[in-house]
Amino acid sequence: MKFIRKVLFTAGNYPKNIDFALLFLRLTIGIFMLTHGVGKLQKLFGDEPVQFADPLGIGVNASLALAVLAEFFCSLLLIFGIITRPAALVLIINMSVAAFIAHAGAAFKNREMALLYLAVYIVIAIAGAGKFSIDHWIDKISK
Repeated sequence: MKFIRKVLFTAGNYPKNIDFALLFLRLTIGIFMLTHGVGKLQKLFGDEPVQFADPLGIGVNASLALAVLAEFFCSLLLIFGIITRPAALVLIINMSVAAFIAHAGAAFKNREMALLYLAVYIVIAIAGAGKFSIDHWIDKISK
C-alpha cells in the first residue's frame, strides 16, 4: 500500500518557486491538450461516422477512445494534480504514438508539437505535481 501511495500521490518536495512552476506547467499544458481532447470527445460521441487514424491497428473507434482518455481525461487529472505521474505516463504514450508512429514518415515540423508535449509530460512524470495539487493533499493526509 505504501508503494502504491508513493507512486500515485507523491507530489515531490520542492521549494515554493518550483511548486509554482509545476502548477503553471500542469495548468497550461493540461488546458492546451484539453482543447484537443474536447474535439475528440465530441467526435467520439457525435452522430457522424468516426474518421480517425488507426496507428496501432486496433480500429478507429478504439484509437479515438484511447486518444480521448489521454487528451481529455488525463489532461483534467493533470490540471487538478490527481494521480499526476500515471496521467503523465498515459500522455507520454499518447504523444509517443503521435510523434513516432502516426507521423513517422512526416517532416519534423509535422511532429514538432507532439514532441514538445512529450517533453513536458516527461518533466511532469519525473517531477510530480508539486505542493499545489490534490496529490500533495492526499499524500499529506495519508501519512
